[in-house]
Amino acid sequence: MFGLFKKKSEADKLKESYEKLMKEAFNLSKIDRTASDAKYAEADKIMKQIEAITPA
Repeated sequence: MFGLFKKKSEADKLKESYEKLMKEAFNLSKIDRTASDAKYAEADKIMKQIEAITPA
C-alpha cells in the first residue's frame, strides 16, 4: 500500500517494456516469424539499455 505512489526508476520502466516486447515476440513467433524477429531485436536494444544503466 505504501508503495502505491512510489515512482518507478528508469530501469524498472525499461524492464517492463522488455517483458512486454518478449511476450509479443513469442506470440508473433507462432504466426509471423519476421515480425517476431523484429520484436526480439527491439527487446535486445532495451536489454542493452538496462545493462548500461544498472551497475555490474
